[in-house]
Amino acid sequence: VTYESEGSIYFSIKKCPNYGCLSGFKIDEVVSGARVDSDEYEKDDARDFVLWKAKKEGEVYWETELGEGRPGWHIECSAMAMDLLGESFDIHCGGEDNIFPHHENEIAQSECATHKQFVKYWLHSRHLRVEGEKMAKSTGNFFTLRDLTEKGYDPVNIRFALVRQHYRDPLNFTFDGLKAAAEERRRWTGLLIRLEEVTSDGELSDSMKELIETADRQIEEHLDDDLATPQAIARLHETATAVNRRIDAGEINSTEAGAVRDLFKKWDQVFGVLDEDRGSLDDEIEALIQERLDARKNKNYARSDEIRDQLLAQGIILEDTAQGTRWKRGG
Repeated sequence: VTYESEGSIYFSIKKCPNYGCLSGFKIDEVVSGARVDSDEYEKDDARDFVLWKAKKEGEVYWETELGEGRPGWHIECSAMAMDLLGESFDIHCGGEDNIFPHHENEIAQSECATHKQFVKYWLHSRHLRVEGEKMAKSTGNFFTLRDLTEKGYDPVNIRFALVRQHYRDPLNFTFDGLKAAAEERRRWTGLLIRLEEVTSDGELSDSMKELIETADRQIEEHLDDDLATPQAIARLHETATAVNRRIDAGEINSTEAGAVRDLFKKWDQVFGVLDEDRGSLDDEIEALIQERLDARKNKNYARSDEIRDQLLAQGIILEDTAQGTRWKRGG
């Protein structure tokens, strides 16, 4: 399936029986022997792609058994994947713009080399937008994760804001969405704290057992359905609401509280957003409060307000009193 031309080595896509299996590309439309040297191109320009690029003036190259040159982009990824994960592995992720030609070519070259299925499941995410617009530095809506964390946003809240949307839906990052994620995370963490404080003895009631088992089953079904994270999170939200009502009414015992905590901790292995270390969290809050006090003393009111809003987004309410600043978790 490969051939050499002017020192470069190409992959003949017409000799690969399943070429197009991922993207739906029709091999019949390709002119035999037509080649493309660039790594990225559209389906209309599909040709035999390059595996090894012969040395060109001004380009990086290595001296190898194949001569002076460098590997093509597609073969690099197959080589890395096979070295670290083996000739066949379960999940390969990437952006939707990589489906063709990159991932299509990865499959072709890998499976022709090994005669094994390269990847079982391909997960392709849609493009990220900010406040409904394409990210662009020219419009001032281009952010990296570092930019957001340096502005004081909790990286775990950012993570939660992203997983609240389905990976195959156009991902629209908004600051309102970030606040909503912080609020949901605060509710979950607050629920675990309330459950810790339940001390009444008792056994797991039939109604609580059914609530927990139904939630557990439905969350698993949602995640089994193409990682439907929004629906899974919504089901946890419903469960948190129902359990909070029981706590308010005094209709829960310590055994039931422990079972609910186990449910949330189980699924947090997927989402990774709960605060397990209360002591560490309290230390961080105290440090931010001290920074806010210092900012107020220095008349840096903008920073003071920024810290207050940051803590509020985490469910921390500040009260400035004559004795100093106190804080509490919102209900």
